[in-house]
Amino acid sequence: MLTFLKKIFTWWNRDTIGTRIKTILFGKLIGSDEHGNKYYQSKKGKRWVIYANEIDASKIPVEWYSWIHFMPNKIENIHKLEKHNWQKPHQANLTGTDSAYYPNKNNKNATEKKYKSWK
Repeated sequence: MLTFLKKIFTWWNRDTIGTRIKTILFGKLIGSDEHGNKYYQSKKGKRWVIYANEIDASKIPVEWYSWIHFMPNKIENIHKLEKHNWQKPHQANLTGTDSAYYPNKNNKNATEKKYKSWK
């Protein structure tokens, strides 16, 4: 019961009732990615994504990012996109977490000043 009420009144967990109804009535499933996100398109050409877990726009892989933003590309069949061995797997935005990147994160000498202040 709590999950049902949470789904009705909160938009940040996943899709709301309005989005669910719109998807059922007007959406055509185009495909899904390796994270479980599902991509839909209406007859008028509007495109949207239903996230598998937590809503985070950085969880859209690059091949679907270009599709959802109407960017022309040479990838006609996104479902058969081959990844090269040098490509890293997609990561969500890690800003604000312990795994976030910043220069000289593990370098203890980086805290020393490299200049002398005036006196």
